[in-house]
Amino acid sequence: MSATIAFDNGLVMDFSPLTTKVSDEQFTELCRRNPNLRIELTSEGDLIIMPPTGGKTGAQNFYLTGKFFAWVEKDGTGKGFDSSTEFTLPNGAKRSPDVSWIRSERWNALSVEERETFPPLCPDFVIELRSQSDRLKELQLKMEEYMANGSALGWLIDPFDRKIDVYRPRTPVEVLDNPGEISGEPLLKGFVLDVQSLWRAGD
Repeated sequence: MSATIAFDNGLVMDFSPLTTKVSDEQFTELCRRNPNLRIELTSEGDLIIMPPTGGKTGAQNFYLTGKFFAWVEKDGTGKGFDSSTEFTLPNGAKRSPDVSWIRSERWNALSVEERETFPPLCPDFVIELRSQSDRLKELQLKMEEYMANGSALGWLIDPFDRKIDVYRPRTPVEVLDNPGEISGEPLLKGFVLDVQSLWRAGD
C-alpha cells in the first residue's frame, strides 16, 4: 500500500500507519495524521471516509445539536456528543453518530484514558442525519448495528423524503412520515424535537 494517496481536489491522505489489518493503535494514528477527515471503521476492518456535509445538512445538524444540548443541560442524567466523537462499539466497529447521548452512570464507569480516546461503548441514544451523499441503505444498516450493540433508541432522519425511522432493540422500525414533532420518551424524559423547524433549518 502506498504511504499516501493524492486526490484530484488536492486532498492527501497519509496511510503510512497501516499494514494489512488495522489495529486500534493504527486507526488512532491514521486519524491523528489526517485530522481534517472523519474516518469510520467497520467491524470487518474496512475504512470509511466520511465526506463533508453541504450547507443544508450542516445547518440542520447545527439545529439538532443545539436543541439536544439544551435538553442535556437541563436534564442532567447523561452526556451528549456531537458528530466528531468516535465510539468503539462492542463488535469492534468505530462509529461517529451525528448526535449521541450516554447515561451518566455508563460514562462515569469509563477510565480517564477511555474517555480521551474512542470510548469503548455504544451510546444509549443516536441520531443519524442523512446528507445528500449518504446511501439510505447504508445508514439503515448502521442504525441496526447501533441497536445490536447496545443502543436503546435511534433516529434516522431523512430530510429529503421528510421521514424519520425510529429504531429500538428487538422491535420493528417505526416510520414517521413528515411528523410535526418526535418525542424521546421514555429514555429521554421531556425531550421533544420540533421536526418542522428542523426541515426549515436547511432552507
